[in-house]
Amino acid sequence: MIVSIYISVYFNYELDKKLCKRYNYKVTKKVFNSQNDEWEKDEGGRKMNLSDSKKKLALAGVLCGLVAACLAYFGNPANMAFCIACFIRDTAGAMGMHQAEVVQYARPEIIGLVLGAFIISVATKEYRSTAGSSPMIRFVLGVIIMIGALVFLGCPLRMVIRMSAGDLNAWVAFVGFILGVGTGVFALKNGFSLGRAHITNKSSGAVLPAVVVGILILATCTTLFKVSQAGPGSMHAPIIASLVGGLVFGAFAQKSRMCFAGSIRDIILMKNFDLISVIAGLFVVMLVFNIATGRFVVGFNTPGVIAHSEHLWNILGMYTVGFAAVLAGGCPLRQLILAGQGSSDSAVTVVGMFVGSAICHNFGLAASGTALNPETKEVVAGAVPVNGKVACIICIVICFIIAFTNKREEAK
Repeated sequence: MIVSIYISVYFNYELDKKLCKRYNYKVTKKVFNSQNDEWEKDEGGRKMNLSDSKKKLALAGVLCGLVAACLAYFGNPANMAFCIACFIRDTAGAMGMHQAEVVQYARPEIIGLVLGAFIISVATKEYRSTAGSSPMIRFVLGVIIMIGALVFLGCPLRMVIRMSAGDLNAWVAFVGFILGVGTGVFALKNGFSLGRAHITNKSSGAVLPAVVVGILILATCTTLFKVSQAGPGSMHAPIIASLVGGLVFGAFAQKSRMCFAGSIRDIILMKNFDLISVIAGLFVVMLVFNIATGRFVVGFNTPGVIAHSEHLWNILGMYTVGFAAVLAGGCPLRQLILAGQGSSDSAVTVVGMFVGSAICHNFGLAASGTALNPETKEVVAGAVPVNGKVACIICIVICFIIAFTNKREEAK
């Protein structure tokens, strides 16, 4: 007799089928949707599913790594081949949301990520327009994620890219990221929930993809947007390469469920190493690229990497990002992908990240990177301003308040 086992697991990733095959078990799986706060039956058989094998997941990571490497080769800033936080900050600056002249450029990669996720989800019938899961709290979490990221100077994706280039500051921050995700997992185990999202009109989920198309048109066909003449905002790959790279990256991120916070969360919560395969694939490709191009430099104070060596704040910055990302249901990259595939709640989080980037630069919260003084040729160490330190602590406190005042009904 074939035994049917009903296994309830968190989050939408396939179980390792080897154990089931060994015992001739047929698995009918239910998954927990962190956006909807509900259990759903996994129908299986999704088109182009990459999450049913660690090899496929690793391959997706390799392909995303190749995209990042190509963008770095064609002109994106060193150690910032692909950074969600930095690119959102640049795009916000281009739209006039802040006045930091060196970080103003409408990044086609952000547009490509959203459109890539949108197109592939529609093509594979995974597009699902949802909304209504504590949108204002998600907006606040988006702001918090961005503040933490700009205290560290990078999102989790850039943290991994910096790690692959020998930046020891990123390895220090990785400790904080793990601790932040761990704190979020603790909240999940204690019943944290932002409530269920609900199915909405299909056009609702397409609003953000339509908005980014508008941004692309304005950026390429008008002179309304600001463009940096110096600094990180002036360094970029050609528009077509950036847009295509974003589309490809977004499509593979959507199909592989790539999430930097989710990969650590799954290891802590379920001892599941599937998602970390994607991150490992990306890391290996960037490591090879950095070594091959002479960009691999082991050290803390490396001029030109846009980083600082205030270790406590590297840790606390990424602790904030990891904690808030688990509460929001995904890292900055994952929020863009979810927004692209129809989640208005994630779209609200993305809007929060744009506002957060503006707050950071308008109120002096963002850290500065280590740089070489052009006149004296001396290394000037980067630092986190007092305003940024205070804001980071406040953000952590707010995360704890959110984590332990929002619970599922059965957990109350």
